Amino acid sequence: MTDSEIRPFQIDVPQQQWDDLTARLANTRWPVLPDAGWTRGAPVAYLRELAEHWRTGYDWRAHEAELNKIPQFVTEIDGQRIHFLHVRSPEPDATPLMLLHGWPGSIVEFLDAIGPLTDPRGHGGDPADAFHLVVPSLPGFGFSTPLAASGWDSERMAGAMVRLMERLGYQRYGVQGGDTGSYVAPAMGRQAPERVLGVHVNALITYPIGVEGEQDGLSDVERRRVAAMESYNDGYLQIQAKSPHTLAYGLQDSPVAQLAWIVEMFHRLTDRPDGAALDTVVDRDRLLTNVSLYWLNGAGGSSAQVYYEDITANAWTGDAGQWGDAGTDGEGGAAGDWAAGTDDEGGAAGDWAAGTDGEGDAADDWAAGTRGTVPTGVLVSTAKDITVRRFAEREHNVVRWTEYDRGGHFFALEQPELFTADVRDFFRELR
Repeated sequence: MTDSEIRPFQIDVPQQQWDDLTARLANTRWPVLPDAGWTRGAPVAYLRELAEHWRTGYDWRAHEAELNKIPQFVTEIDGQRIHFLHVRSPEPDATPLMLLHGWPGSIVEFLDAIGPLTDPRGHGGDPADAFHLVVPSLPGFGFSTPLAASGWDSERMAGAMVRLMERLGYQRYGVQGGDTGSYVAPAMGRQAPERVLGVHVNALITYPIGVEGEQDGLSDVERRRVAAMESYNDGYLQIQAKSPHTLAYGLQDSPVAQLAWIVEMFHRLTDRPDGAALDTVVDRDRLLTNVSLYWLNGAGGSSAQVYYEDITANAWTGDAGQWGDAGTDGEGGAAGDWAAGTDDEGGAAGDWAAGTDGEGDAADDWAAGTRGTVPTGVLVSTAKDITVRRFAEREHNVVRWTEYDRGGHFFALEQPELFTADVRDFFRELR
């Protein structure tokens, strides 16, 4: 495949590969553990039942066929295979919109929103709210595998997504992203503000940076969110940010390990009544389709790499040889340096997250130096998000802020109607 070629794509998993999965599930060595519910991770009894359904009840071929009804394509950008859905609206004046998933999600998160967003007329809405949708699998996820090289942090992903929209002929477009996508989407706005008309995010994380007085006047709710963020030191985050390769061996070899790794996060981050089962908010087969995309593509380890790149390494130098023909300033460095994740002194731009500017002082100048100018809408789940508007406004040009008492981290999957309405409302004001 040439660097500029776009090819149609259909999912066609070899039967031998699926047979291997079911055999591994049948031969799982189950641990004997004390009953602790979900307090120590995924319970054995729950996982055994779900794994057995994956092996004997779940119909991959039916879900594969459903996915293949959606136009899919692959291309290569910066040496990396990129898989994406591309659904054109029947409305000729529709607004181009890219939807970006995060971890441990995939393109599956958006399946219930595709119809209403592309064809509002056919779903009881205003045809003026129609979108042409581009829904990529981020590098290292789904069928955007294998990961071709290290260095794929969220900024580099953003550059590739800008290139993809350009390659598709979209000169002006919106971007929506959650989780990892909530980092990539604003980065696209910073890298191509003349092209990105607006950025809509959910599951956004914002940080205090140690500036005196920055928490003065916060509401009780905001203070609780700050406290939750400051105490957030989750096991999955530490492992993926520090030892993704060690983790990869287990996820590559054991489908139950991959299942447990993902299901625990869905259980923790979805919004459900106390004691309610996970499948009351996320269809069990839809969840298994998401997990299957990780397993079948061996994406457990490669999808974890972005945590290492963004949090630990931030090691992409921005050299022209790494970036290809995008985002460079002609001198071998990334245009504006920040696009490569470095400051003018070669320090990691991610240092602000730790509250330093690379010299040990508060990095209050980081946000001011790279604050996005593109209009930004923030969707907040009051049940699960730890976002504070004051901190978000330091980094983004926030023009819309909506909080919902329903829905969790995977908002498009959990509440597709609310998600669709919020996206429509935000971009309607920007057309």
